[in-house]
Amino acid sequence: MLNELNHVIDYIEDHLTDDLSPEIISEYAGVSDYHFRKIFFYLSGLTLSEYIKNRRLSEASMDLLHGEKVTDVAFKYGYQSMDGFTRAFKKWSGLLPSEVIKKGMSKSFPKLSFVITVKGGITMDFRIEDKSAFNLVGVSKRVPMQFEGVNHEIVKLAQSITNEQKEEMHSLQNIEPYEIVNASYEADANFLKEEGDLTHLIGVLTTENQVSDRLDKVPVEAYTWAIFPNEGSFPSALQETMAKIYSEWLPSSNYEVINSPTFSFTKMDAHKKDYAYSEVWIPVRKIKN
Repeated sequence: MLNELNHVIDYIEDHLTDDLSPEIISEYAGVSDYHFRKIFFYLSGLTLSEYIKNRRLSEASMDLLHGEKVTDVAFKYGYQSMDGFTRAFKKWSGLLPSEVIKKGMSKSFPKLSFVITVKGGITMDFRIEDKSAFNLVGVSKRVPMQFEGVNHEIVKLAQSITNEQKEEMHSLQNIEPYEIVNASYEADANFLKEEGDLTHLIGVLTTENQVSDRLDKVPVEAYTWAIFPNEGSFPSALQETMAKIYSEWLPSSNYEVINSPTFSFTKMDAHKKDYAYSEVWIPVRKIKN
């Protein structure tokens, strides 16, 4: 996957003045748009659209320094109006395009290159399982995306579950893992910057289809699942595992993540405060060579 990422970076570099839609880039990468955007963000800290915009403005800055007209540069990099280009350039560089020409100074944003740095020889435990189709059944709500710390909206959701809902979930639960799970899906497009919301469901896995109006039901197709056990301080150990899946395991594996609900479960240690065993379940498929 690292080679593919760097090839895509080269492709972007060669087509900064062309259409670089997510569909075109993911087709060139040979993986789904959903998978590529997540891997790109976890490795670079930028969304794909941010990277392309920064590279275009950086090259636009160089063109201005070389004496090209502001109007020509604006249209060259896909801006439909001078005002739009001027606003974007000023926000990015702190300078007006005309000031770059007059003062002969600006800023740059270099091309990325991806490498994996091994730190301390730490291994990630995982297993791969095929699972037939099932339903996620439980209570759900839209919550803000949050990569670190306790998500208080999820805490409120858990506290809202009634005894009747708990009893029905327990009666429906009939496949592994036999645990209360936390599932996430339907994330906003800008979720990678923690600016959006996603749907969070607290519930169980079941093959039953008859569910009362007290609970929400989310069908999940038959997939291959990558499962990552972890233990440590909760919730930090779980969140660190999630980050490593996307920044370390997926880029070096021959799997891509599927745009479908992911879920995890956590068992708190009765003898150690804030210590827990968790598993993260990610739906994946093998990347075709």
